[in-house]
Amino acid sequence: MLKKYFYLVIIMTSLSVTGNVQCSGNDSNGQIRKPAFAGQFYPADSSKLLKSIEYFLNNAVTENTGKPIALIAPHAGYIYAGQIIADSYNQAKNYKYDLIVILGTNHTTAGFNKISFYPGSGFQTPLGISKIDTQTAEEMVEVDNDCVFYESVHTQEHSIEVQLPFIQHLFPDVKILPVVIGTPDYEMCVKFGKALARVVKDKNALIVASSDLSHYPAYEDAEHVDKNTLEAAASLDFKKFELIAEKQPTEGIANLATSACGEGPVIAAMAASKELGADCGTIVSYANSGSTLVGNRQKVVGYGSVIFSVNSQPPKNYVFNNPSPEEKSFELNDQDKKALLSFARLSITQYLESETVPLARGFSANAEKNIGAFVTLRKHKDLRGCIGYMREDLPLCEVVGSMALQAAFNDQRFNPLSKDELSQVTIEISALTPYKPIKSDAEIILGRDGVVIRKSGKQAVFLPQVATEQGWNKEELLDNLCRKAGLQAGDWKQGAQLSTFQAEVFDESEFK
Repeated sequence: MLKKYFYLVIIMTSLSVTGNVQCSGNDSNGQIRKPAFAGQFYPADSSKLLKSIEYFLNNAVTENTGKPIALIAPHAGYIYAGQIIADSYNQAKNYKYDLIVILGTNHTTAGFNKISFYPGSGFQTPLGISKIDTQTAEEMVEVDNDCVFYESVHTQEHSIEVQLPFIQHLFPDVKILPVVIGTPDYEMCVKFGKALARVVKDKNALIVASSDLSHYPAYEDAEHVDKNTLEAAASLDFKKFELIAEKQPTEGIANLATSACGEGPVIAAMAASKELGADCGTIVSYANSGSTLVGNRQKVVGYGSVIFSVNSQPPKNYVFNNPSPEEKSFELNDQDKKALLSFARLSITQYLESETVPLARGFSANAEKNIGAFVTLRKHKDLRGCIGYMREDLPLCEVVGSMALQAAFNDQRFNPLSKDELSQVTIEISALTPYKPIKSDAEIILGRDGVVIRKSGKQAVFLPQVATEQGWNKEELLDNLCRKAGLQAGDWKQGAQLSTFQAEVFDESEFK
C-alpha cells in the first residue's frame, strides 16, 4: 500500500558541553560511515534506488549553464525532492570532475559551531562506498582554524547522505569531501569558502551546497519566499543572500521557520564559486512539497536547483512565471489527454519500481487548470480501483497523478495493485466540470450528468458514466447513490441536496 509520507523532523540533540565542542583528529583508521537514512529518505533496495535516480534524471531539466563550479541541491526525501536534486546534477553530468565537495548543514548537534570533516575513509549507501579525499580534508584543517575532524556530527546527518546516490551513479570513481557546517555564521562561512577555493583550485572540483528552502509556510507563501531566496543565491552576492535568508522569517509569514536550512553551505559555496571565477548563477528549477503527488499545501518545504558557472549568460528563466490557464470553457485536446494518461501510468509505475513519484510539470495551460478528477483502473474491463478528488483547488495534472496512486494502492475495495498486474490495467480519467446544485431530480440527464448527494452529514458521488454502464434508470441511480452514502434507498426524495456535474471521460484504449 502507498505509504503515508510525512516530513521527517530531525530532533536537535543537546551536547553536555557549552561553547566549542571538543573535536578529535583524523584517526579513525579507515572507518566507513554507514547509511543512516536508507529506507527513509531514499529506497534501501539498491535496484529501486538506482531506478529512482534514472527516472528523475530522465525527466530532468536541461539548461545551458556551462560547466558547473558549484550547485545547490535539496536534501529532502526523494519522493518529495528527488526531481529537483536530479535537475541540479543533470547540469553537471556531462563534465569530468576529480573531487566533489559536499557541504552539509547541521541538523543534529546543538552547540557545534565549527566546520567538520569526517574522520574516516568513506561513506556508504546501498549503491556502494564513496572514498573520501582525506589529504584535502587534512589540508583544510591546517589552513582554516574553524575546520576540525568530528565524527558524531556526521553520524545522523542526512544532508550529505541524500546527495551521495546521485553522485555515485553519475561520478562513480570520483572522491568526495563531506563537510558539515555547524552554524550559518556569515564570517565563518565566507572565510571557509575562500579557503576551500584556494585548496581545490587545481583539483577540478564540483562543490555541492546541500539545502532545502522555506520550511512550513503555506504553498503560496513558500513560492514568494523561495523566489526571493533563489534569486539572491543566483546573484552570487553572498551578503545579499545572507540578509534575505535572515530577514524573511522575521516578516510575519505564518509558520515560516527558515528561508534555507542550508544557509551556511550556500554562503560557503557562493564564496568559493566567486573565488574560482564564477560569474553566473542560474535558477534551474523549483518546486515545493505541496506540488508533489503525496504532499499537502498547508505546510510545505521548498526545493530549488541553482548552478554557479563561468562565462555563461543566464538563460531566460520561467521557473516562477508559469502561464495561467486562459479563462474560457474547459476543453482538453488529444495531446492533453495523452499527456495526462501517460502521467497517470508513470505515477503508478514509478512508485512500484522505485518507491518514488514523478513531479507534475510541463503540461499545457488547460491541464494545469484547477479542477477535480477521478482516475479509474480496469482490469480486463472489470473495475480494479477508482478514487477521485472533487475540490477545485489543485491543478488537474497533479490531481490525476495523485488519484492514480490512490486508485492503485488505497482503494479499500481492492488489494494494492501489483507490478505484475499493471500491464493488464487500462487507465481512465474523468475530468470534472464545476458542481451545480439542482432543485429536483428532474434536472438530471442520465449519461450526461454525474450526481452528488449530501444529507445528514453523509455524501456520495457517481460519475456520469455509471448509470449507463449499470443500465440504471434515474430512480435506481439515486437509490444506489443513497446506499453508497450510507443512507436508505429513497432518502434522496426529501431533505437531500443534489448537485450535478459533467465529466470529460477518456481512457488509454482511445489512443492505442
